[in-house]
Amino acid sequence: MAKDKKTPRPKAETPKGFRDYFGAQVSQRTEMLRNIAAVYHRYGFDPLETSGVETVEALGKFLPDVDRPNEGVFAWEEDADWLALRYDLTAPLARVAAQYRNDLPSPYRRYAMGPVWRNEKPGPGRFRQFYQCDADTVGAPSVAADAEICAMLSDTLEAVGIKRGDYVIRVNNRKVLNGVLEVAGLSGDDKEAERGIVLRAIDKLDRLGVNGVRALLGEGRKDESGDFTKGAGLDAAAADVVMGFMDAGRETGAQTVARLSDLVAGSSVGMEGVQELQTIADLLSAQGYGPDRIVIDPSVVRGLGYYTGPVFEAELTFEVTDEKGNPRNFGSVAGGGRYDDLVKRFTGQAVPATGVSIGVDRLLAALHATGRLDATDQGPVVVTVMDRDRMADYQTMVADLRNAGIRAEVYLGNPKNFGNQLKYADKRNSPVAVIAGGEEFDRGVVQIKDLILGKQLAENATLEEWKDRPSQIEVPRAELVDHVLRMVAGQQADPA
Repeated sequence: MAKDKKTPRPKAETPKGFRDYFGAQVSQRTEMLRNIAAVYHRYGFDPLETSGVETVEALGKFLPDVDRPNEGVFAWEEDADWLALRYDLTAPLARVAAQYRNDLPSPYRRYAMGPVWRNEKPGPGRFRQFYQCDADTVGAPSVAADAEICAMLSDTLEAVGIKRGDYVIRVNNRKVLNGVLEVAGLSGDDKEAERGIVLRAIDKLDRLGVNGVRALLGEGRKDESGDFTKGAGLDAAAADVVMGFMDAGRETGAQTVARLSDLVAGSSVGMEGVQELQTIADLLSAQGYGPDRIVIDPSVVRGLGYYTGPVFEAELTFEVTDEKGNPRNFGSVAGGGRYDDLVKRFTGQAVPATGVSIGVDRLLAALHATGRLDATDQGPVVVTVMDRDRMADYQTMVADLRNAGIRAEVYLGNPKNFGNQLKYADKRNSPVAVIAGGEEFDRGVVQIKDLILGKQLAENATLEEWKDRPSQIEVPRAELVDHVLRMVAGQQADPA
């Protein structure tokens, strides 16, 4: 009789394009979301949490690639319906705005935070699941709503630790671009594919440069790997119009607006877009948001197909080192714009909307790159176990510490080897270890070991410094909490 084959053990590995988050990564993201939510709340936005799953029909054509409407999502069929993990937080908002339109206030101002999923090719720093943090106003036709979003985005970046001067929010208007496309001969339903190529080409200016964009406006572009991307097929004159549109961003303030007015002369929709940009600039200036934080920049397009008016993007301007050791600007961490046609898909009626989405993981990476976040969090105070029969006493100690607001735990591993307990505390990045055996209990005292100071002294201190600054002290049991509080506070005040 043949032996049954053993079931192979599953591989303990994260699926390709996904990642796991530990300790400080999770707590720092939680803190960032709290700070962002505080700004959104201050601006009068209410929280909304939608399902992580939507129907593919609800997502519609507003997916990553307009040429392949159902690509880019994780989808499956259920009871003759196709369902998908949400690609972003905007499409679910459009569904909510339509589904509950009789119950929600108008305008409806909401913010949402959570993971989104994209079934795209992963790469360095590019994952298939990541957090977004959105704020949107549905039902406000005035570009004052767009200006408010830009101001709020500026405040949000500063609230999470991005210094003024390290970022810029760039604002454009898709109506201006539509006017440019009209002047370039790309209006009409028969030019939809070419318009899509042009939009995506402009959106890649920072990555591909002027020559790369011009190639995509023409016959196409071959990248370093040899892959060829088909271009829009514009002739030289039409390509010059589009390139002139992007060059307008080299001007400043009123000069940019004037240059855009010249480019869209003869296009009513283009002139309407230019006027809206001027209004946004005026409204922001009145609130104190000048070109040191927010600028008009025609190169901002945004790649998704549903933007209909103003579009904006937040870029971090400081330099970081890439994988090859070359300096480069950190780049975009947030973007958004006006999408007046999205809710209309459900209701048949035009519903104005505008909003912004922040890439939380990108923003966290930026703060790490500037050294404004540590890679590790401070761990808990560890109450070590010298006598198993005294576990109730150790639990009383840890309860006293927790009741005083101190993060603390009793060591619950095998207490036989005391050295392993201190190694455990070190691995947890614990600031303090509490030590008490039979002798300490008999005398009513405990030992408190400053693990941070002990590590510093072991690495750098002279014998005199070691004697002057002992890393372990004995205190009465009744004074345990007070001494731990002072020791932790001293570490935070003098981390060096």
